Amino acid sequence: MKDARPFFARRRERRGFLRAGLAAAVASSGLAGCDALSGNETAVAVLRSAERLSYGVQRALGRRAMAQEFSPADIAPTFRPNGTTMPMGDGYAAMLANGFADWRLTVDGLVAKPLELSLAQLQAMPSRTQITRHDCVEGWSCIGQWKGVRLSHVLNLAQLKPGARYVVFHCLDQMEEDDETSLYYGSVDLDDAFHEQTLLAYELNGKPLPVENGAPLRARIERQLGYKQPKYLHRVQVVASFEDIGAGEGGYWEDRGYNWYAGI
Repeated sequence: MKDARPFFARRRERRGFLRAGLAAAVASSGLAGCDALSGNETAVAVLRSAERLSYGVQRALGRRAMAQEFSPADIAPTFRPNGTTMPMGDGYAAMLANGFADWRLTVDGLVAKPLELSLAQLQAMPSRTQITRHDCVEGWSCIGQWKGVRLSHVLNLAQLKPGARYVVFHCLDQMEEDDETSLYYGSVDLDDAFHEQTLLAYELNGKPLPVENGAPLRARIERQLGYKQPKYLHRVQVVASFEDIGAGEGGYWEDRGYNWYAGI
């Protein structure tokens, strides 16, 4: 059943999943009591340690470790949307009405050749199609087929400068009802950015990416959880650190307590 509550009310509730998720994750370590743990900084510290361990294991495996891919028979009839399903404001509505003809993806930061790419230019680049499972931090999963250009291809065109360490995705969806500057963002390191399965996706299940799933372009970082898959992209920024972006934690939800590394 569709949740009829206002979008921002649902978003505020979603923040509660963070603490609940931390509590569940530490239960196996001998720390018990979900309500107590949800506000227990020791429990949070344990999770942070687990995050570092998971990150270390993934990086030891390197870019060769692939997320599982599935068959066409596994594709869900409808790919479940989550979070923003239509960015607010006249700007996005105008781009949508014009078929995103005026939309551009900016690629800048620590690059030798900054880029301004139209959707048609991205679609003309070498593409990859993959059928993967989206795992949400809220506990649900969905399998879909994605088509897009590898992020590595775009980054190679832009030519990273020395000192580049992270890729920051800037999005068009406003996250706070009364704050027009509260635009979603996320980031990954260069291992995930250059991974074979990391896409700038413009198609879902053989059709143009629907608005509710992030049109015209979204990131697919298949070895990480759903909140690391930013939608409604308009800028890819290469940086040495993200300490001067947002609250300095590397993403909208990370600034509010989520782990920066969400590998699966």
